[in-house]
Amino acid sequence: MTSSNKLKKIRKAVIPVAGFGTRFLPATKAQPKEMLTLVDKPIIQYIVEEAVQAGIEEIIFITSSNKRAIEDHFDRNFELEYRLRQKGKKTELANMLKISDMAKFIYVRQKTPRGLGHAVLTARELIGDEPFAVMSGDDVIDAKVPAIKQLMRVYEKYADIVLGVTTVKKSETHKYGIVDPLKIDARTVEIKKLVEKPSASQAPSNLAVTGRYILTPEIFDFLLKQKAGAGNEIQLTDAIARYIKQRAGYAYLYEGDYYDCGNKLEFMKAIIQLGLKRSDFKNDLKKYLRQLVN
Repeated sequence: MTSSNKLKKIRKAVIPVAGFGTRFLPATKAQPKEMLTLVDKPIIQYIVEEAVQAGIEEIIFITSSNKRAIEDHFDRNFELEYRLRQKGKKTELANMLKISDMAKFIYVRQKTPRGLGHAVLTARELIGDEPFAVMSGDDVIDAKVPAIKQLMRVYEKYADIVLGVTTVKKSETHKYGIVDPLKIDARTVEIKKLVEKPSASQAPSNLAVTGRYILTPEIFDFLLKQKAGAGNEIQLTDAIARYIKQRAGYAYLYEGDYYDCGNKLEFMKAIIQLGLKRSDFKNDLKKYLRQLVN
């Protein structure tokens, strides 16, 4: 790692949102899965807010032709703003204005669905020679300190790639990229290698990579040469695995509750858990849930 990378602040986050969301059909036939709502905000807004709270200034969405609703959501809506002003809804108006002012938003089309690695590579010219964050468009992490901020702190210490991980059941390792760790402390591990979706018997640990990454610009050199892997797509995990054979790479067991909102059950869990944190109706929700289980 060069000294210039050590000194550079992480200002940009790449959020790939080009997928079709087929697991949520028919709900996603006419709207992006990232726009499905958790209580009263779309999934994607939770992820953007996490980035902004961590100090990210520029959000680079990797989109496709059916994701226009995401662009509209983070843009101004002058007709809606006018109506809210006319009706004296100052709180709602302020909330709407905050959305478009959170960060600088850039949209890049991924013309063909060639995988997460290809989506990240699409942002190469916009990233330049800076370290940057990658945040999955449907992984929500509810944490006191933004999960991506926790990873940024590890990057500031080691100045190299950091992957966000959480613990999963051994029976679920086949769903994730799993870290083979060399422990440094209670939450930070140096990565010996990455194993993509291993069976329970072959998994080197239960530390699963879950949609949060701090990457250095050198990753683009590996992505450019990366051959298609699973699903005949350019896999980010494959490029990272090659990277850490030549350089160091770290994983951080972040503090917070992880929800894979591309999974229907996890999506419903997220709605309930986030709803229980809402002061305006959490007591009524608790009462209703108690009635269901009694």
